[in-house]
Amino acid sequence: MIVLLLGLALFLGVHSTRIFADDWRRAQIARIGLNPWKGMYTLISLVGLVLIVYGYGQTRIAPTELWSPPVFTRHLSGVLMIPAFILLAAAYVPGTRIRRAVGHPMVLGVKVWAFAHLIANGRLGDLVLFGAFLVWAVVLYIASRRRDRRDGTVHVVGPASRDAIAVVAGLAAWVAFAAWLHAALIGVRPFT
Repeated sequence: MIVLLLGLALFLGVHSTRIFADDWRRAQIARIGLNPWKGMYTLISLVGLVLIVYGYGQTRIAPTELWSPPVFTRHLSGVLMIPAFILLAAAYVPGTRIRRAVGHPMVLGVKVWAFAHLIANGRLGDLVLFGAFLVWAVVLYIASRRRDRRDGTVHVVGPASRDAIAVVAGLAAWVAFAAWLHAALIGVRPFT
């Protein structure tokens, strides 16, 4: 569990600098430059992600069961992952109405992903991993929307085809994960 917690602290910590230390972040970027900052940010994120994966894997070897979720929550989780994947795709397609409506589709997608996995899993490792991401995403989403309002951020909207691209890409990613990738990468088949 310590490895998982350390990974979460590194990964979510570096991804929280705009929330809790934005002035310090800007000062560091001014001092060392944007590209070195991005390099350090990426390196710390990767180390944190590796520790999260390894640490979470360790919690699955000898799991601590906290509760037994009803079977339907697995199916509900799978359905909730559809909008999570669409939101993730919308984060990378510029000019979508989705981005204009929600502001930060990736962060909202992480919230949906974390919530979906919390309701379908009842082990301590799951609660720590998905609970940490859910709390982080809620706080980041609120802070990001507040910053957008303060800065007068306006998301320009392009043609409706951009939303269609985000939806189709999100659905394709969901199908790939539900059918093959989740089992191959995580060892769990979502709909069995």
